[in-house]
Amino acid sequence: MSRVVAVLMITVAATVLLGGCIERPSAPTLPMASPTSVVTPVQPAPTQPIRILMVIAPEGFRDDELFVPKEIFEEHGAEVKIASITTKPAKGMLGAVVEPDVMISDVSVESFDVVVVIGGVGSKEYLWDDFTLRTLVKDAYDAGKVVAAICLSPVVLARAGVLEGKEATVFPEPEAVEELERGGAIYADEGIVVADNIVTARDPESAEDFALAIWAVLQG
Repeated sequence: MSRVVAVLMITVAATVLLGGCIERPSAPTLPMASPTSVVTPVQPAPTQPIRILMVIAPEGFRDDELFVPKEIFEEHGAEVKIASITTKPAKGMLGAVVEPDVMISDVSVESFDVVVVIGGVGSKEYLWDDFTLRTLVKDAYDAGKVVAAICLSPVVLARAGVLEGKEATVFPEPEAVEELERGGAIYADEGIVVADNIVTARDPESAEDFALAIWAVLQG
């Protein structure tokens, strides 16, 4: 073999060997990462406001027993409606004039979470003997709703039969106290009395505590 041919063969072999060392395997192809999903947090369903029905006499209701609790309820986000035996403007003992939203006879128990009966001298004349109101109170109580009354109006609760065996208060007028006890209540001469889901208050001076006690019962 000639020297030229030998040199050519050696050169080819060297090129093959060096090429094998220098050439690197191509990087493996990685799977494409899927885009990160954007998770939308579940939004809680909107909470329905607490619905409160405040019942007043068409004449002679106690103004502050209505307005003080009403303001507190609304400050806490409650929806308040006023009911009476008529939707004609009602007159308060202190001069306020209020146009009720609904007649008692048109009220559906399912539409409210609380029934509050406001006092005043008109309660004795117009509300004590109102059979429709008594039925509303009894149905609300039986449905587990909060039932409340202030001043002379706990008598409505007594006549509705929801105070049997329960402590309750009322304006300290002898006839009102007798009516409470005749309805099976245990009379307590206190500003506020809470018995299960029933709240009673003695007088206008208790109006603010009355509202706060009702709200506390609603919050469990």
